[in-house]
Amino acid sequence: MASLRDIRKRIRSVKNTRQITKAMKMVAAAKLRKAQEAITAARPYAQILDQIISDLVVRSQGEELAHPLLSSRPVRKAEVVLLTSDRGLAGGFNSNVIRRATRFLYENNGVQVEFSTVGRKGNDFFRQRGQSMRKDFGHLSQKPDYTQASAVAEELSARFLKGDVDAVYVIYNEFLSAINQKVTVAQLLPLQTLSVSAPTAAQVGQVAPQAQPTADLVDFKYEPGRQEVLDRLVPQAVAIKLYRSLLESVASEHGARMSAMENATSNATDMIASLSLTYNRTRQAVITNELMEIVSGAEALK
Repeated sequence: MASLRDIRKRIRSVKNTRQITKAMKMVAAAKLRKAQEAITAARPYAQILDQIISDLVVRSQGEELAHPLLSSRPVRKAEVVLLTSDRGLAGGFNSNVIRRATRFLYENNGVQVEFSTVGRKGNDFFRQRGQSMRKDFGHLSQKPDYTQASAVAEELSARFLKGDVDAVYVIYNEFLSAINQKVTVAQLLPLQTLSVSAPTAAQVGQVAPQAQPTADLVDFKYEPGRQEVLDRLVPQAVAIKLYRSLLESVASEHGARMSAMENATSNATDMIASLSLTYNRTRQAVITNELMEIVSGAEALK
């Protein structure tokens, strides 16, 4: 049986840990509010930009519009940008992304896959296992900046255009709420845009109409021209898509850490209550034992 001194030390240690986890939860909650505001502002812009590109192609009215970042080809080499964090203590945030990236390798066994990472956890995991690692974009892990994200998108686009890779994917945690994040595999290149002819949930099982411009579809006048506008928007859409993924990952990290620290604080409180009960019982047993020794000694002196 542990001594009273050992139990007191354990209680004091758990109380100190609870103070730390409670402070980390508060810090994560403060960071989460800012990150949530950023991703809430970025989502509509990214969605509307995809819709504009799709509408531009549909409204081409027979005019051949094309962009090399939109053209797909057989995938023999692929690059995966893995978004993790630099620190742990975030529940399953990192392990879920790493597990999905590992499954991606098995699902694409015939494809040569190399990784680029954002965050130390993913980089350390695959480097230790001998996986082909191209580059680490560690400067984007904490405070994503659009200018830096745009530079990374330009680098990835240049590799795609040169034929160094046939496809680029991003694996990250999509932020749904503070307690819920979804691991997502998004194709960054070739760029996939929305389709105005995509079937809705009510149309599943029905024949979807083809994406052809109709006579009653309102068109616009483009200056200097449709192709020039497309050439300007497509690289910007790639950068926005990567930037949004970074914002989603950061918000998910803070949400996961806040939830994990809340659970840790609750567990510490339960542990303190259990240890306090054990301490009181042990103390009562010690006092009872001492009383019995005193009574026994008094009886022996009679």
